[in-house]
Amino acid sequence: MDVSGADDRNATTRDPLEDLKRNVDDFFLITNAIIICLMQCGFACLEVGSVRAKNATNIMMKNMMDMFISGTCYWLVGYSLAFGSGSSFTGLWDFVAGRGLSDGAFFSHWFFQFTFAATAATIVSGAVAERCSFVSYLAYSAVISGFLYPIVSHWAWSPEGWLSILGYQDFAGSGVVHLLGGVCALVGAVVLGPRIGRFDAKENVLPGHSTPLVGVGGMILFTGFLAFNGGSLGHISQPGDGEQVAKVLANTALGGAGGALVTMALSRAGLAGRAANWSFLNSLNGALTGMVSVCACADQLQMWAALIVGAVAGPVFCFVSRTLIALKVDDPLDAVAVHGGGGVWGLVGGALLRLDTLVAGDLGAAGRLVACNLAGAVGIALWSGGACLLLFGALRKADLLRVSQQEELEGMDLSKHAEPAYPGPPWHGGAVSGKNPEGSYSNRAFNNEE
Repeated sequence: MDVSGADDRNATTRDPLEDLKRNVDDFFLITNAIIICLMQCGFACLEVGSVRAKNATNIMMKNMMDMFISGTCYWLVGYSLAFGSGSSFTGLWDFVAGRGLSDGAFFSHWFFQFTFAATAATIVSGAVAERCSFVSYLAYSAVISGFLYPIVSHWAWSPEGWLSILGYQDFAGSGVVHLLGGVCALVGAVVLGPRIGRFDAKENVLPGHSTPLVGVGGMILFTGFLAFNGGSLGHISQPGDGEQVAKVLANTALGGAGGALVTMALSRAGLAGRAANWSFLNSLNGALTGMVSVCACADQLQMWAALIVGAVAGPVFCFVSRTLIALKVDDPLDAVAVHGGGGVWGLVGGALLRLDTLVAGDLGAAGRLVACNLAGAVGIALWSGGACLLLFGALRKADLLRVSQQEELEGMDLSKHAEPAYPGPPWHGGAVSGKNPEGSYSNRAFNNEE
């Protein structure tokens, strides 16, 4: 969305039809942004269900605060770094602390982009769950939403950004949002180290406490993705906009379908790293990876191509997930596989199957776009990974990165918040007064300690 010409709304004489179009465009962005905000609810449910009961309140706290930390940081400097005039690397100070946001077009664009910044920061939470300190969470959430994501979005979505000039194409953020978040999550998980007991002697699964809650969160995310991708067109008042948005929504749904179906088949065949079964959790993550992958190109794919991009995303998810486990990298939510793996494949697959590349028989255009998008992926990975390595490394050096062993075993609901998510084991049906000998408000089985 071009916000550079928004000041003409303040003119004394305005064309009523043009004013109506601008209002409709603003309403389109605002409505989609509100739906994207519900993705925080989806992330919260997904993450809470994927962790042990003793850390549920901690996860809810982090996902709630992501909105407000990201909003504050994006208002202070983020939007200015992303869309202020500056250089090919970053914007400067046009919109610092809301300065210059005097027009509705700026406000609607700010609000929509803020939800993307919050999403990028939220991705990291799942990969570092159950052992990252709250101070570290505050630090990385602020840095990602106020600094890392804005600069990458300037590269790709500002006309003067170096990736935009290069020819990088990323319609709704497979690289800008998801790859960035996935790389930050990977660095955080590696620097933090695995949870206690995760890889002791052998691979020791630490299952979450509520699969239905994971499912509810995932399905909320499915809905949010429709607004995430559909709203990325930025306007709805131009000829053909309705058809284009509908196409994006259809392709997003088909990307998720391809990812879910192929991952489900791989799980049933025993090729997804677990015993052969109809795995709900794998299928859910496959669907999310498929939706992540079509973000880069949902506006430029035929429906069959969207299904293929999503279908390939399923094996990508399985491969990245199993590779991290083999390397003993503990990612409780498979955030790296979903967002990092899906993001990279989306940039490549979208470049290959767009209407104007291989589908049109133009091998040269396909090769050029793949090269540009891979250059963007490398740039995003180096930028976000390097910055997060410095951030998490500094926090670890200062002994602020990880909670103590006692706090991790006890669970952060009690040790950090004094607000347990559940008053006691569900089969007890009542509150528990005090802690048991294991230092938890519930027994060891309920917390999956064994």
